[in-house]
Amino acid sequence: MRSVEEHQRVVLGDADALPAERVALLDADGLVLAEPVTASWPLPSFDNSSMDGYAVRVDDLAGATDSHAVRLPVRGDIAAGQEAAQRLDPGTVVRIMTGAPVPDGTEAVVPVEWTDGATDVVSITRAPDPGAHIRLRGEDVAAGEVVLEPGTAINARVIAMLAAVGLAEIPVHRRPRVTVISTGDELVDPGCEPGPGQIVDSNSYMLTAAVREAGADAVRVGPVRDDEEELERVLREEAERSDLILTSGGVSMGAYDTVKAVLTRLGGVDFVKVAMQPGMPQGSGHVGSTPIVTLPGNPVSSFVSFEVFVRPLIRRLLGHAELQRPRLHAICSGEFTSPAGKTQFARVRLHMRDGLLMAEPEGGQGSHIIGGLARADALAIVPEGVSRAAQGDELTVMDLRGGA
Repeated sequence: MRSVEEHQRVVLGDADALPAERVALLDADGLVLAEPVTASWPLPSFDNSSMDGYAVRVDDLAGATDSHAVRLPVRGDIAAGQEAAQRLDPGTVVRIMTGAPVPDGTEAVVPVEWTDGATDVVSITRAPDPGAHIRLRGEDVAAGEVVLEPGTAINARVIAMLAAVGLAEIPVHRRPRVTVISTGDELVDPGCEPGPGQIVDSNSYMLTAAVREAGADAVRVGPVRDDEEELERVLREEAERSDLILTSGGVSMGAYDTVKAVLTRLGGVDFVKVAMQPGMPQGSGHVGSTPIVTLPGNPVSSFVSFEVFVRPLIRRLLGHAELQRPRLHAICSGEFTSPAGKTQFARVRLHMRDGLLMAEPEGGQGSHIIGGLARADALAIVPEGVSRAAQGDELTVMDLRGGA
């Protein structure tokens, strides 16, 4: 029986980030930079005001106080987007807006709050320090500076930088196409009332959503009947156009486990037992050159297996450096047992109590109990050698609350 860590290594195998492509700036959100990004110009690109106020020479305001205002003539206005055409002469000021370029000769900007706001002759009640409220050219980023490294995950904050340095197209690792194949004569789609012996197909919908949340494009196929020829045809077709194939169910020791029968005949897929609960029956390998991961059929087992094995693989294909969900330490606020010799991934709900992060067991831990899965926001990782988690024990938990 494989350990969880060993099966993680097998599933990841020699997978690497998918090839790079250039996409439009907003289409890069959620992807990963494939090349370094260099600033073509400095940020800011010119000296500009950080306040609405007046461009001044510092010596002209020596001694300015609330009781002894200094009055100076206003020699023009500069708004954001305008050129600072005039030079600031001694004994004068120029009214200036936030983001506007400061005129030559400016030594500081006086905020409008320190003045009476006049547009002809302004009264100023405080003297600024040299350089006050001026954003200097290049103080943020120098021209030619590498501002973002390959492997950077692109989000709204990163897009701000990409836009600021003028990139309309971004070099990113291609988003993987993941096909989720649903199999089984007993399955019906949501919206259809199941007949005798039938169940609603929740797994493929869950896995399709999980793939998308991990950052990949997901295509759901099925349900495919329990017919070996049909399943083989679907697998071969999807392998031609996918970067990864996922199946759930049909990989245990049952007499009608079509997925296992077809993939065994095709070769290239290894079916094993992994020392974990839930999710012991697992499979991984290739259909042709396309990776395939076969997950167990019980919904909780399928979800946990996705989080432990498949999500890291998708993140590797996307080019992420960090593959795993965040691990946190939490205090157990209930108790539950754990099977001997297996790593358990127990559903828990996180909350704060007296400044401590608490993990409350959520419902029964059976692999078919979807209600507890829906309410949980973390998985407590109980090591193989621990058979019981008691109230007050410290747990390591996999935090499910974040996105990709």
